[in-house]
Amino acid sequence: MSSTNNSLSNKAQAWSARFNEPVDELVQRYTASIGFDQRFALVDIAGSLAHARMLADKQIIHTQDLADIERGMAQIQAEIESGQFEWQLALEDVHLNIEARLTELVGDAGKRLHTGRSRNDQVATDLRLWLRGSVDDIAGTLKTLRIALLNLAEKHAGTIMPGHTHLQVAQPITFGHHLMAYYEMFSRDNSRLSDLRARFNYLPLGAAALAGTTYPIDREQVARALGFDGLCHNSLDAVSDRDFAIEFCAFSAILMMHVSRLSEELVLWLSPRFGFIDLPDRFCTGSSIMPQKKNPDVPELARGKTGRVYGDLMSLLTLMKSQPLAYNKDNQEDKEPLFDAVDTVQDTLRIFADMIPHIDVKADVMKAAAEEGFATATDLADYLVKKGLAFRDAHEAVAHAVKACVGRNCMLTDLSLAELRFACGLDSRPEMMGDDVFALLTVEGSVESRQHVGGTAPAQVLAAITRARSAL
Repeated sequence: MSSTNNSLSNKAQAWSARFNEPVDELVQRYTASIGFDQRFALVDIAGSLAHARMLADKQIIHTQDLADIERGMAQIQAEIESGQFEWQLALEDVHLNIEARLTELVGDAGKRLHTGRSRNDQVATDLRLWLRGSVDDIAGTLKTLRIALLNLAEKHAGTIMPGHTHLQVAQPITFGHHLMAYYEMFSRDNSRLSDLRARFNYLPLGAAALAGTTYPIDREQVARALGFDGLCHNSLDAVSDRDFAIEFCAFSAILMMHVSRLSEELVLWLSPRFGFIDLPDRFCTGSSIMPQKKNPDVPELARGKTGRVYGDLMSLLTLMKSQPLAYNKDNQEDKEPLFDAVDTVQDTLRIFADMIPHIDVKADVMKAAAEEGFATATDLADYLVKKGLAFRDAHEAVAHAVKACVGRNCMLTDLSLAELRFACGLDSRPEMMGDDVFALLTVEGSVESRQHVGGTAPAQVLAAITRARSAL
């Protein structure tokens, strides 16, 4: 494709004839955004076509101009999609590149396209259109990940593992219950994503540079054509608002924090010290020096990329914190952090949605670990409370029993009934403890006893999964 031969081909004249000298080459490279805002090409064309059709309907441009614009844009889109479009640094950004090519193709009709709009409201519109499509893609991938968690949780609703606090064995739970905790996290993320989409799906086009336009435009028509729910109602805010980009990055930061927590546990569980799971080889790598190694690179890298997304959020917050109204060139820096957050979140969700269903769970190892560390001590305290002992007294009695077992290097279930009564200081009150206590001291009895909404009993886990599938 030959270079453009119109007023936009000279960077010094891209805005007006006011300037007496061309922009310095270093400044040109420093201020250009075409290297990254090419992503907007297709939504920029869509926005321009909706704008042009409105201009023609309002008789601001001729119907022949509209036909020429539509014909030219169709060719430009084909060139972009085939990789034949020639992007020019001198034209600064995606908007001027497309407009220059349009003018080259259709002449004066291309020059009339920009009637009643500015690059300020144009880029604000492109940014919302592009992010809306990205949000919808992410929502779909996030749903796939949540379904994968549900499927694995259902398979392991009764698989016993140790629950931890302070990374110390606390109480027995099921692996299904543990996975459902992450399902809840990602469901809140999904709710945040839905909320932020609804908040930013409003059209800024028509605000022009900052004050609106003198042309009799129909903003509602353009909003309907582009699938917006309504209009931005203040022209100053319309061109300078980047709350939606910040909010998306905030959503991304929270979601990646959840991914990072899950990643940390996958790394721990894969370690021989835990040995709870195995991951398919395709999600791991080896060592360049140690032939025995199988490293969980995917969860480790996801854990690391979380900080990257935090940085994207901080970049946007810092970018906007001291800008006066309305548009400022600073806002050109809004795109790369947003693009990075979108790419990182989407890629991470895709790979986790693929990896989760293929986790190999070592149920016997999990159960053996749950039987260590006196995980059912609280069940024994609860048993004594139900027999009439005050909870604080029951807590102290069981603590003495645990201390005795530590000294003997045994578990609570290794003691006879008489020994357990004595260890709890209840040898003079045999009515407080009978043979039925041992059923509660098993990890199976412990998890089975949590029969309430939100509990770890297998039946409750399955009920939670049923509710989740209904909500999905």
